[in-house]
Amino acid sequence: MSLTEQSVLDSLRQYADPNTGKDYVSARWVKNLRISGADVSFDIELGYPARSQVDAIRAALIAQVKTVPGVANVSANVFAKIVAHAVKQGAKLMPGVRNIIAVASGKGGVGKSTTAVNLALALAAEGARVGILDADIYGPSQPQMLGIAGGKPESTDGKTMEPLEAHGLQVMSIGFLVDVETPMVWRGPMATGALQQLLKDTNWRDLDYLIIDMPPGTGDIQLTLSQSVPVTGAVIVTTPQDIALLDARKGLKMFEKVGVPILGIVENMSIHICSKCGHEEHIFGAGGGEAMCRDYGVPFLGALPLDIQIRQEVDRGTPTVIADPDGRVAELYKTIARKVAIAVADKQKDMSSKFPSIVVQNT
Repeated sequence: MSLTEQSVLDSLRQYADPNTGKDYVSARWVKNLRISGADVSFDIELGYPARSQVDAIRAALIAQVKTVPGVANVSANVFAKIVAHAVKQGAKLMPGVRNIIAVASGKGGVGKSTTAVNLALALAAEGARVGILDADIYGPSQPQMLGIAGGKPESTDGKTMEPLEAHGLQVMSIGFLVDVETPMVWRGPMATGALQQLLKDTNWRDLDYLIIDMPPGTGDIQLTLSQSVPVTGAVIVTTPQDIALLDARKGLKMFEKVGVPILGIVENMSIHICSKCGHEEHIFGAGGGEAMCRDYGVPFLGALPLDIQIRQEVDRGTPTVIADPDGRVAELYKTIARKVAIAVADKQKDMSSKFPSIVVQNT
């Protein structure tokens, strides 16, 4: 029996990606399939970063194709290729940034900034090029969380700024430009203008994802940022508490009104496990985040525990994904990060670079 390309593709259809649940043939991620006698080789181009899972995926695919009659040797190359995805009509992508993900909450105190920085670090750990913008003008916390408080951005041309780097992330924050004890006594337009400058006057370098740690609430800054920045999608962070969910719903509706897709909801401080006796307790209630997802038809990305380790590590400037990369909590962040990246990959690709610019001139 002669070996055919169709028989190999039919075999590949039998293996579902462990993260998306879809087969690679239907997803059009199979590239460069070659058959030479009894030897088969192909590439799998993942649309999301998955460095920790590449070897397992490759081994599973090789084993799958070897079940095809007539196959002797199989060579598979599995890699991630992150592309830019479409944003709302009329918005243009930023130079040096393929995808922008806003991490938001309706109110403060729900762990949004901690979630944002660990999400960024988890994406980077999986092989993506990631930056984070601390958009909380009135209470910047990312410099402290990343251990670079007191850092100052440099400018090579006197017009733009170079992002600082920490743990493999490119970072920008108003906290780098003002004294840590100086309150930002600014009205909305001033704060919004400063944020626009931080975003657009920073030389972001070839980022797959820019995570924006949004200020809490649904005021002028949040609305302006959502309308004027080419955001690919938003992640909402909440706790299970009814009061937090009330405000989280407002944040979700704000993004819906300005045409920004919701990538999903993260429930933070979901459960507390006593470090002494192991007793589990839902201090802030149970199931609130999942119920909100059902109400609005958006994905539930995952639940994170109320854990003293998370607080201690961000206070030290080494967030959990860096401090304990193989730990249980870090794995939760990485799972959430993969779900976010997959939600982005499922969106329509940006095709603006495929079309030539049309210039009308007087002749």
